[in-house]
Amino acid sequence: MTYVERDTYGMYKENGKKGPGPEIMGAGTLIGDHVHNLEEEHLGDIKEIMLDMRSGKIAYAVLSFGGVFSIGEKLLAVPWSALKLDTVNKQFTLNVTKERFENAPGFDSNDWPDMADQSWADGVQSYYDAKNS
Repeated sequence: MTYVERDTYGMYKENGKKGPGPEIMGAGTLIGDHVHNLEEEHLGDIKEIMLDMRSGKIAYAVLSFGGVFSIGEKLLAVPWSALKLDTVNKQFTLNVTKERFENAPGFDSNDWPDMADQSWADGVQSYYDAKNS
């Protein structure tokens, strides 16, 4: 299901006028979106969007991959600035190989990292070669 299909308010509907997307989008419509790399390989799905309450900006998208029905899945925090919206295919892209993504530092749903810890944040930013935005 894409963000267009999850749009319960009709904000992305083509009706002759420009709606809020894709420059401004509802966070709830992005949960579940697929993330692919530049080779069109499916990497994972967006499970959560983490807000930096100090700056008011999106800090990370939490992606999941592997597992079945959330059992055995690995969660990864990907800097929001590392993701690009593909409006043609209604998905996100991440410039990383599948192997690098699968080997990225991750966590499970019962053991979340301290995302406010600056050294943790620096490590994630560096891993994805992302700029702090």
